[in-house]
Amino acid sequence: MRALVLHPEIKSDRDRRLAEHALGEAVSLALALPDLEVVGAEIVRLPTVHPGKLFGSGKLQELKERIEALEVGLVLIDGPVSPVQQRNLEKEWGVKLLDRTGLILEIFADRARTREGVLQVELAALSYQRTRLVRAWTHLERQRGGLGFVGGPGETQIEADRRAIDEAVTRIRRQLSRVVKTRELHRAARKKVPFPVVALVGYTNAGKSTLFNRMTGAEVLAKDMLFATLDPTMRGVALPSGRKVILSDTVGFISDLPTQLVAAFRATLEEVLEADLILHVRDISHPETAEQARDVAAILAELGVRDSVPQIEVWNKLDLVEGEARVALEGQAARSDDIFAISALTGEGVEALLAAISAALEEEKFPRDLHLPFAEGRKRAWLHEQGVVESETEDESGHRLSLRWTARQEKRFRDL
Repeated sequence: MRALVLHPEIKSDRDRRLAEHALGEAVSLALALPDLEVVGAEIVRLPTVHPGKLFGSGKLQELKERIEALEVGLVLIDGPVSPVQQRNLEKEWGVKLLDRTGLILEIFADRARTREGVLQVELAALSYQRTRLVRAWTHLERQRGGLGFVGGPGETQIEADRRAIDEAVTRIRRQLSRVVKTRELHRAARKKVPFPVVALVGYTNAGKSTLFNRMTGAEVLAKDMLFATLDPTMRGVALPSGRKVILSDTVGFISDLPTQLVAAFRATLEEVLEADLILHVRDISHPETAEQARDVAAILAELGVRDSVPQIEVWNKLDLVEGEARVALEGQAARSDDIFAISALTGEGVEALLAAISAALEEEKFPRDLHLPFAEGRKRAWLHEQGVVESETEDESGHRLSLRWTARQEKRFRDL
């Protein structure tokens, strides 16, 4: 199907990202969906959002002429589109339309392979579909399903749809609870074996799967494509010290990740919540790598990842950076204990990263007595969160704590 990608840039609500980069990401998303041919992409600057049709009448006509000239069958809008706007635009242009959330759900539906992944996608898609029904018209021109927003003709009454969706959600949650119990049993079994879990996280297309393959010798799908990995993959890895760890590759994060997916994939990302060490893999060659890193940090916080879990930042795709920029990045990484510049593709820097993983998991702990005034409640809470407090007493001036911690934890405490 021939597709046109539109990125609306609203003058009153411009975010920190350049519209050109946002459009490029939207095109990459579209290309991640099979059987789609992207024949056009453009930024549409909007003074204001039209509540009924998103665009003003002049822009509507201009886009309609472009759609007809390119013989487009699907328009992808990189942003939120209300059910009313979607209905009106589809009637106006005579094409099918997907917003950003719908497109990401389509990709996830196409990529899910494990039983849990498929169920999580179905649950997310149904949640999305139900919000469209609640705010849509009494009758829908076409029924939108979790695994086929792009197609599927048919007319269904809203109440019947809503009831059918609720029944499907109940059924899927029941099936998911069984899958989650199985995962919990596997995780409990792993805890009996003293193998720490190292989780790879990062923005989609940062190169996590390439690094996973490099470290484990596995053959996980690794392509220059958004959401190439959807289901978590786990493998055992022997570190240079001889210690064995479990390495977990996870789904890539993305800006404006649909809230349905953040909730639905929480179970899939449980390996991150249980991790002993997190490797935050960044595409350091990307022009918006800093913004991507902030998005990843925000999603990790939303998932409830504890501050106590140590993190190493992996600046990947160093092979794509040249000249003075590369020298500067390598120098900056060399000055930090928690940053490693590598190329997962060529293997450069991976040995040093493996050694750092060994060191992070095998840091020596030493005792320390500390006195905190009552006013230092935040620091005291942080120490308890870290699990480093062995005993505690209280006197008239504050708390006396006996600690056992690592040099890394002491440094972080000093920086609070």
